[in-house]
Amino acid sequence: MHVNPFIRIGVLAGLCLAALPFGAADKPAKLDGFARCLADKKAVMYGAFYCDHCKDQKDLFGDSAQYLSYVECVEKGTHKVAEQCKALGIRRTPTWIFESGERVDGKVLSLQELSQKSGCRLP
Repeated sequence: MHVNPFIRIGVLAGLCLAALPFGAADKPAKLDGFARCLADKKAVMYGAFYCDHCKDQKDLFGDSAQYLSYVECVEKGTHKVAEQCKALGIRRTPTWIFESGERVDGKVLSLQELSQKSGCRLP
């Protein structure tokens, strides 16, 4: 049986699209502005590459995490604490420090909490 190659391509394309999580492409774009606003408002997240809570915090932003002001406090492979983090007394991660001087140590903050503390509006 001969199947038209255009139909075969259409079916394959449909199967590929069906495999994508619905709405996954929308999430990062929605939070880009929010993450950029946090950076503009001098909200800084201090973390460590091995910290599960830091990963959880970044995961809330999806691909938009790239726009956050983030400081890695531990040199990979050495566990040596970065001087900037020592100077700020960072002992638990994630630690958020806001422009007002408010500080939240060792806790994953919800997007709503970050919005309230920074003045950045959620989309």
